[in-house]
Amino acid sequence: MPEVTIWFWIIKILCTTVGESFADWINMNLGVGLPNTALIFTGALAAVLAWQLSAGRYIPFVYWLTVVVVSVTGTLYTDILTDSQGVPLALSSGVFVGVLALVFGVWYVREGTLSVHSITTRPRELFYWLAVLVTFALGTATGDWTLELTGWTAGVSVLLPLGLIAAIIVGWRLGANAVLSFWLAYVLTRPLGANLGDWLGSPSGDGGLGLGTALTSVIFLVAILATVVYLTFSRSDVIEVQEPTRALRTPSPARERGMLAYYAVVAVAAAALLAWANHQPHAAASEEADTPAPVAGHLTPQEATAPFPPAEIAKFRTIAADTLAKVNAGDQRAATGRVTELETSWDDDQSTLEPKSEKVWGLLDGEIDQVLKAVRAPHPDKATEVDALNALLTSLGGTT
Repeated sequence: MPEVTIWFWIIKILCTTVGESFADWINMNLGVGLPNTALIFTGALAAVLAWQLSAGRYIPFVYWLTVVVVSVTGTLYTDILTDSQGVPLALSSGVFVGVLALVFGVWYVREGTLSVHSITTRPRELFYWLAVLVTFALGTATGDWTLELTGWTAGVSVLLPLGLIAAIIVGWRLGANAVLSFWLAYVLTRPLGANLGDWLGSPSGDGGLGLGTALTSVIFLVAILATVVYLTFSRSDVIEVQEPTRALRTPSPARERGMLAYYAVVAVAAAALLAWANHQPHAAASEEADTPAPVAGHLTPQEATAPFPPAEIAKFRTIAADTLAKVNAGDQRAATGRVTELETSWDDDQSTLEPKSEKVWGLLDGEIDQVLKAVRAPHPDKATEVDALNALLTSLGGTT
């Protein structure tokens, strides 16, 4: 295992960003689909984990490759539960908290420690990677749930996990348990990295920088590779070469117990902030945004599609028609997964389509919002779904 230095946290955040953007790029942009992408990365995870376990020592490239693949895989597992199975994010977050507590519980009972510096045996390393996988799934669920509760843009949403990590650093410096502090920060780097990736990749209209998932993935993969190369040659994160005389902080049980109250206060403050944000007018604003633009009745399908490349319109029409077919067949889970592809594809193309005609783009964006609202409703009404999809297909020049 690597030494937990500033480099560890930098590259961990880079890996979590790739987990978000790279999974979306393969799933949506390449059209592989969520189940197939999950199967591909599950196989990749088995391969790289076998490589890591057989290494016998810390090799930066192998270790961080495993973290990247675990990041993508954990993200995909949560996405499957949310998008394909329709599991509410609140429920999946709670389930993953329980699973992580179980992993830590069994790990501690068997080994007597959860410290990453004590991972010197095969069972401890297996427990470690299982915990890492669950933290990525948990971080994905809680991060998405936070966005769902607050309605924050991707840029604003970065601030919450960043602030919580800063609070954990303060707590650790004041004497909080080092192992507890490590794992709390480890979980929070997932929503931090994911929100950072969303901010960079999301269209400017959604509060992002508009780089797209592909470019964001490339940027962070290059950054990871550069960091790994540096660590390989500098060996600054290899535990064996650290100075043996380095002063170690002597844990104070009384101080650690006192800092538990500090962490509890931080948790309550974060929950209060989320509750406050959830009750802000963002919900009403969202409902207004779901209403199609008033120009809808004044544009024919030809006028609505003329400004945009026919291939792009055909892509959206195909996804919408496929979603309608799944709704009519009664396959709500598949329809929900397919409509997510519509949302992602539309958002990814905003930077190129909107400048061609803001008026027409706004029309279609409003109709797509209506489709998303209908299909993702807690209790979907088939007639409402069909009406929304037919309206969109009409604007896209398709048959209804």
